[in-house]
Amino acid sequence: MFKKPKRKAELKQKLMIWLTGYDEKMLQEQLNKEVDFETFFNQAPHINDNVSLIKGKICGYRVEAVEDKLMQKIRYLDLLVDELSGGKGMDKILRK
Repeated sequence: MFKKPKRKAELKQKLMIWLTGYDEKMLQEQLNKEVDFETFFNQAPHINDNVSLIKGKICGYRVEAVEDKLMQKIRYLDLLVDELSGGKGMDKILRK
């Protein structure tokens, strides 16, 4: 996904952990098992309380208006990745 190791580490360590509540070890276990998105999000310890602050469009749809909760979580992650790859600072991405 990312060519620069720092960005890949930021994705894993910050974005995915921030969004899902997994700790480093639990996240790595899920990635190693190559679970599907439904399992990944269903087993997430805690979706971040600030997820409602994530707003924007992915594939022409506003993420805050997506009705299917699983698809909405996937789109939240997608939007966070887009913001990271676009060079947005981590504080802004993590809605601090």
